[in-house]
Amino acid sequence: MIEVLQFEFMRNALIAGLLASIICGIMGTLVVVNRIVFLSGGIAHAAYGGIGIAFYFGWPYLVGTIGFSMAAAMVMAAVSLRSKHRADTIIGVIWAVGMACGIILLDLTPGYNVDLMSYLFGSILTVPASDLWIMLVVGIVVAGLVILYYQDLLAMSYDEEFARIRGVPVRALYFLLIGMLAVTIVMVIQVVGLILVIALLTIPPFIVERHASSLIQMMIGSSLLGAVFTVSGLWLSYALDLTSGASIIMVAGIAFFLSLLIERLGIYRKPQPTTTPIDDEKVVAGP
Repeated sequence: MIEVLQFEFMRNALIAGLLASIICGIMGTLVVVNRIVFLSGGIAHAAYGGIGIAFYFGWPYLVGTIGFSMAAAMVMAAVSLRSKHRADTIIGVIWAVGMACGIILLDLTPGYNVDLMSYLFGSILTVPASDLWIMLVVGIVVAGLVILYYQDLLAMSYDEEFARIRGVPVRALYFLLIGMLAVTIVMVIQVVGLILVIALLTIPPFIVERHASSLIQMMIGSSLLGAVFTVSGLWLSYALDLTSGASIIMVAGIAFFLSLLIERLGIYRKPQPTTTPIDDEKVVAGP
């Protein structure tokens, strides 16, 4: 694959995939341990509503999409906190309505025909350098916030009651987490597509969770595994003349099923820890 890196579009694709892997590795870990995979899928699909609004009113893509996605994400977060037994239903409704709204607004946009497939599967081979800078900024902001609130996120993710006892503002932190997730999805979706975002958010953390003994190990492992999937998928797409986004997803999917098979056959079993993840990372209860 070294020779293909002489082309700028391939270098940009590789950098975009690696940045997406790091961002999704960090956020995907929090998504998996907090069990909000369905909510993240709802935000990703509802983002179509923001795309439709942006094109219909002639707004910049990020303004319309982030605004709509953030509003939808906050509603989903509020519902999941107040009515957990009905959260899946309401998230599913917002998911469907958001997509329908976006498609209808795009149909009504005069003189403009948007290729929705590009947002579904992405166009990683056509990523401009400007988008790479945006993704870099998003990655730095996400990593900075996670580092800043790491201990609180750790406590909230594994033991919400313990977090409340420590004085962690669980409700506010949960809304911050969902807001970060919404921005991450919107920023990455225009580069790698909706399906690849969901795959990178869920598959690497799911695989690494069985081998990591701490949250930070899970984040690092997920980022590295996502990078392996990205590089492998891009190489396969180049060697076999396949669609790049789909190739990356297929590599991740094969790894996912292999991990399940290995666990099922008992080839590898993670040793049972004698302490909780919170104990391992020395989260000490406050007064």
